[in-house]
Amino acid sequence: MRRLALFLWFPALLAGCSDGGDRSHLAHTIWRFERIDGQQPTSSDAQITFDKSNIGVLVGCNRLGGPWRVDENRLFAGPLDQNEIDCTDPAWQQERAVGALLVATPRMSVDGDRMTLQSSGHTAELVRVEGKKEGRKGG
Repeated sequence: MRRLALFLWFPALLAGCSDGGDRSHLAHTIWRFERIDGQQPTSSDAQITFDKSNIGVLVGCNRLGGPWRVDENRLFAGPLDQNEIDCTDPAWQQERAVGALLVATPRMSVDGDRMTLQSSGHTAELVRVEGKKEGRKGG
């Protein structure tokens, strides 16, 4: 029961005043990958887009997409659909790393315009490029 109460209360705390009943602090934002496992992305277009209910991910050549939610500072994404286009090896390796990161339900922390996603095997550092801006720390 405590967990349910926290689950219901926490998104309201994060969202503050929201529009249209959307209670997520990530909805309608775009984040550019700054580092994937400590390396710069091979593509300057590498990003994650959050709309109200779907996540869109572009790392190299292929796109991932599907439903998402946040619960207890973890990002739940999926099931994810992916198109299959051949990529050069560095881009392919980064795509695989981000795909593995997302399906691992990574810990998420957001501090202003910076986000870190971390699982036991992979880490991504992102910077907000568009969308809601909040003045509070946390994730």
